[in-house]
Amino acid sequence: MSFSETIEQLEIWSQNIIEASFSADFYVQTGIILGIYLLAFLIAKKVTKSIGITPVDLPETTHPVRRLLFRIGIVFFPFLAIVLLRLSVGVSEGFEYSAYLLNIAMVVALLLFFNSLIKVFVTNRIVATYFRWVTLPILFLHLTGKLPFVIDALESISLSVGNIEISAYGFSRVLVFGSLLFWLGRASSSFGKDIIRKQVSLDVRTREVFSKLFEVGLFCIVCLLLLNVMGINLTALAVFGGAVGVGLGLGLQTIASNFISGIIILLDRSLTVGDYIELDEGPKGFVREFRMRYTILETYDGKDIVVPNEKFISGLFVNWTHKDPKQRYRVDFGVPYATDVRALVPIIKDAVSQHPQVIAGDHIPVEDRPDCEIDSFGDSGINMFVEFWMEGIDDGKNRVGGDLMLTILETLRENGIEMPFPQREVKILNPEQRN
Repeated sequence: MSFSETIEQLEIWSQNIIEASFSADFYVQTGIILGIYLLAFLIAKKVTKSIGITPVDLPETTHPVRRLLFRIGIVFFPFLAIVLLRLSVGVSEGFEYSAYLLNIAMVVALLLFFNSLIKVFVTNRIVATYFRWVTLPILFLHLTGKLPFVIDALESISLSVGNIEISAYGFSRVLVFGSLLFWLGRASSSFGKDIIRKQVSLDVRTREVFSKLFEVGLFCIVCLLLLNVMGINLTALAVFGGAVGVGLGLGLQTIASNFISGIIILLDRSLTVGDYIELDEGPKGFVREFRMRYTILETYDGKDIVVPNEKFISGLFVNWTHKDPKQRYRVDFGVPYATDVRALVPIIKDAVSQHPQVIAGDHIPVEDRPDCEIDSFGDSGINMFVEFWMEGIDDGKNRVGGDLMLTILETLRENGIEMPFPQREVKILNPEQRN
C-alpha cells in the first residue's frame, strides 16, 4: 500500500468515526453504558456494605480470609459492570442490533478490570509492572482477535537443535505462563500459610510444618502445570519418576520412615512443643523443635538431643507434661527409732507446705496435699518419705527436691531430732586374754 493510499484509508476511517459519533445509535449506546456503570456502582455499594466488605485500610492482624474479601470488594464494581455489559451485548446480538460501542466498552472494561486486579492483588512493584506491560497487551490482542496473527508470526521464528525445535512462540509462552504460574503459586502459598498460622488450635511447630507441606505440595502442582505448558509428555515423566522413586525408596527407607513418623506424631498430637519427654533408652528433655526427620530435645544442662522421629513411634517414652503439667515427687529421709513419729508427721507436712512451689493449702484436695509416711524400718533408723505435688519438672530452675531436703534437715534439728547414721557396737570377749 502506497503512502497516498494509506492517507486515503485514514481519511475514510476518520469520516466513519465522525459520522458514527453523531448518529442516534451512538447516543443510545452511550446512554446504555453510562446507565450500566451507574447501576453497577449502586449495586456494588449496596452489596459490599450489606455483607461488611467495604474497602478500607485493614490492620496487619486481620485474618487473611477477611483481607481477601475486602480486596474482592474493591474489584467487585468493575466486575459487575463487565457482567452487565456482556448481558447488554448478548441482548443486542439477539435483536441483530449493531452494538459496536458496547463491544468497545466491553474491551476497555476488561482491560481496566485486569489492571485493577494487578493493582489490588500484586503487591510487588516489579511484578505488577511486568504484568501491565506483558499480560495486558496479550489480553488486548486476544479481545480484538489479533492474537492468532502474532502467534503465527512468532511460530515462524524457530530454531532446530537435534530433534528439538525451539520457536519464539514456545519460548514466549513458557516465559509468560511460567511467571504467571509461579506468581500465583507464591501468592497462594502465602495466603494458605497465613490461614494455617491463624489456627490457634494447633501449636506453633505444627502450624509451621503444615504450612511447609502446603508450600511443597503447591510448588509440585505448579511445576506439573509448567511442564504441561512446555509440552513435555507427563506420561513418560511419570514412568521415569516411578523408577527413580523405587530406587530412592530402597536407599532412603530410614529417612522416609522418619518423615512419615513425624507426620503421624503431628496428627495424633502425642507430642507438642514444650512437653518434657523421657525416652526408654534414658535421655530426657523438653521438646523444642519438630523437623521433617527428627525432633530436638533440650536438656536442663543446655544440650540438644536429636531424636529420629521413628523412635517415638516404635519405642517407649514417658511424656511427663502432655496431659497435665502437675507432677508428684518424693523426698526420702530417716529418723532414729526413738523419735515420736506421730508427732513428727504433721511437722514435716507443714514445713514442706511452706515451699512456694509445692501445691498445698486448705482449698487443695487432701490427696494433692503433702503427705509424710513411713517407708520401712532400716538398720540404723526409721526410713520415711514425704510426697508432694508441684507444677513443672523438679529439675533446672525448679529444683524443689533439694530445697525440701534442706528444709527437712533444718526442721529435724529444730525439734532436736538427729539424722540416723550407721553405728556399730564392738564387744571384747575374754578381756583377760589380751596381751
